[in-house]
Amino acid sequence: MEQPGQRVNRLVPFVRVVDVERSVDFYRHLGFTVQDVARYKERLSWASLQSEDAEIMLEGTYGPSDPDHQRVQFYLYSHDLTALRDQLLGAGIEAGEIEDGSPGPREEMRVTDPDGYVLMIAQID
Repeated sequence: MEQPGQRVNRLVPFVRVVDVERSVDFYRHLGFTVQDVARYKERLSWASLQSEDAEIMLEGTYGPSDPDHQRVQFYLYSHDLTALRDQLLGAGIEAGEIEDGSPGPREEMRVTDPDGYVLMIAQID
């Protein structure tokens, strides 16, 4: 099939979360920094985060999160998965054991963010 002349060249997940500030604090443990924010009535209502080439946008929503009905999983990559896991555990964040991800990455671990989104983090060889 012939490729179209115009195409998208970037995809940034836009995630709805219960508490934007809590989620920003969580993602900082993965190396993300805040690039931009919006506030509504003095409360953080939206944030754009970045860590090297990885990006995510967080938007506040009302009501509790429902992990059983979230149909998205995030795949992230780390240059030193063992050190990242130790860092997360040291910060009191539950991080799964590093396991064989075959037929995909050689090593990966599972982390769940405060809203129940599953983050699979793989070792970059």
